[in-house]
Amino acid sequence: MQEKILVLDFGSQYTQLIARRVRECKVYSEIFPFNASIEKIENFNPKGIILSGGPSSVYDANAPIPSIKIFELGIPALGICYGMQLMAHLFGGKVAKAVKREYGRAELIIDDDSDLLKGIGEKLKTQNSKLKTVVWMSHGDRIEYCPPDFKPIAHTANSPIAAMANKRRRFYALQFHPEVVHTPMGFDIFKNFLFKICRCKPTWTMKSFIETATKEIQEKVGNKKVVCGISGGVDSTVTAVMVHRAIGEQLTCIFVDNGVLRAGEAKKVEETLRRHFYMNINCVDASERFLNKLKGITDPEVKRKTIGNEFIKVFEEEAEKIKGVRFLAQGTLYPDVIESVSFRGPSATIKSHHNVGGLLKKMNLKLIEPLRELFKDEVRLLGKELGIPDEIINRHPFPGPGLAIRVIGEVTGERCNILRKADAIVLEEIKDAALYTNLWQTFAVLLPVKSVGVMGDERTYENVIAVRAVKSLDGMTADWARIPYDVLEKISNRIINEVKGVNRVVYDISSKPPSTIEWE
Repeated sequence: MQEKILVLDFGSQYTQLIARRVRECKVYSEIFPFNASIEKIENFNPKGIILSGGPSSVYDANAPIPSIKIFELGIPALGICYGMQLMAHLFGGKVAKAVKREYGRAELIIDDDSDLLKGIGEKLKTQNSKLKTVVWMSHGDRIEYCPPDFKPIAHTANSPIAAMANKRRRFYALQFHPEVVHTPMGFDIFKNFLFKICRCKPTWTMKSFIETATKEIQEKVGNKKVVCGISGGVDSTVTAVMVHRAIGEQLTCIFVDNGVLRAGEAKKVEETLRRHFYMNINCVDASERFLNKLKGITDPEVKRKTIGNEFIKVFEEEAEKIKGVRFLAQGTLYPDVIESVSFRGPSATIKSHHNVGGLLKKMNLKLIEPLRELFKDEVRLLGKELGIPDEIINRHPFPGPGLAIRVIGEVTGERCNILRKADAIVLEEIKDAALYTNLWQTFAVLLPVKSVGVMGDERTYENVIAVRAVKSLDGMTADWARIPYDVLEKISNRIINEVKGVNRVVYDISSKPPSTIEWE
C-alpha cells in the first residue's frame, strides 16, 4: 500500500513546492485545501500532515482554520510559517506581530538537536557548540511563547522561537521555509520529517507509478478504444506513450497541423510516435483552414480562442471517423487539478486546448488523465523511464496557439514562414552553444514594425525579429538570460542573411514580472 503525506494549503505561494519536495524524497504527497473535511482526510489515510504557510494572520477575522480533528488522527504534523503560528494559536501559545518583520536570509541557531533538525547545520565555535544554518524567512507575526507541552528547538536574532516541537505527539513547526532553495538544508529537514518522524519508506518512483497507472488504465478501458490529441509537446507525448503502453492498438492519436507550428514539427511528431513507438497516428494538415480563420485578427485573446475553437472542431471531425471510441486521453497535470480546488477557489479560465467538454458530451466520451497526479518535472522523469527521446522530454514549452502569438499583429502564411525560419536559427545556435538545457524557453518573435536598413548598396525597409531567452524554475517568474555576445552575434547575422524580409534583430532583456515570457 502506497504511503502518503498530506499537504494542507493555507494560501502560500510555496504550497506546490512543499508537495514537490516531499515527492523528491520518493514519498507520494497530495495537496488539499485547508478546509477539507476530516472524512476526506481520513479516507486519504496519510502518514503525516504538513500545514503550509499563507498570507493571513491567525487573528484575522477570516483566518483559514482547519478542523482541529486533524491533530487527533495520531499522526505526525509539521507546521510551516503560518502553519506554525496556527499550531501555536490552537494549542494555547501566543502569536503576536513581530517587532521587526523578517523577510529573506536569516541565521538559525539550533537549540535542541531533535529528530526534525538532526544533522542540520554546522557547529559554532562559541555558544556552547550549538549548531547553525541558513534559512529563508518570510513573516510578519512570530511566536511569543510556546503552547503547553511544546518546547523551542531553534531561534534567530529576530525570532526567539523559530522552531518548536512536541516530541511525544510528534508535532513540529518551523517559522522559516524549508521548501525553498534559499534554505540550503531544507531538503534534509524534509527527509528527517518523512523518514525519522513519519517513518515513511521511499517507494514513490516513476517505475512504481508506471506499474500502477498501467493497471488502472487497463481496468478502466477494458476492450474499448481511446483517442488522444497530440501537440508535439512533452505532456501530450508522455500521455500518449503511457496509454499506448497499457492498451496498444486500442489507442489512436490525432495530430493537427494548424499552420502555426515550428519548422519540421509535424514530421518530428510522426516519426517519434509512429516509428519509435509503433503507434496509430492520424496527421491532419488543416493549416489553410486555420490561417483562413485567423485573417484580419490582431487581438491576442481572439487569436487564442479562434485557434482553440477550430482545433476542437477539427479534432472532433477526425475522432468521429474512428469507430468504437469511448475514451479521450488528455495530458492534465497536477497543478491544473490543484488550481480547480485550491485555497483561492476554482480557476477562472481553462486552457483552450484542454477545454474539450463539448467533444466529451457529443461523443459520449470518458476522460483518461494518466498524468493528473504529476508535476511537470515528474512528467519529464516519467518520459525518460518510458524511453521517450531526450529531444522530446527536454523541449522548451511551446504555447497552444503556437506561432500565432509570436507573430505580433495579423497572422498570415508569409509572416509565419518568416518567423518559422528565424526561430529555427535561434534554436540551432542555442543548441550548438550548449545553452538549450540551461534555459527555460528560447524563441523568436516577429514584430509588427519595419525598419530601415542597408543591404549591399541598397536601402531596405524590412521586418524586425526579437529574440527572447529566459531562465526559470517553473515559468511563474523568469529572468532574461545572459546569452554570450558571440552567440547573439551569430544568431543576428544568420537571421539577417538567411531569412528574406528581415533586416534587424533585437534582444529582449525584460524579466517576469513585470513582463510576461510570451509577448502576447
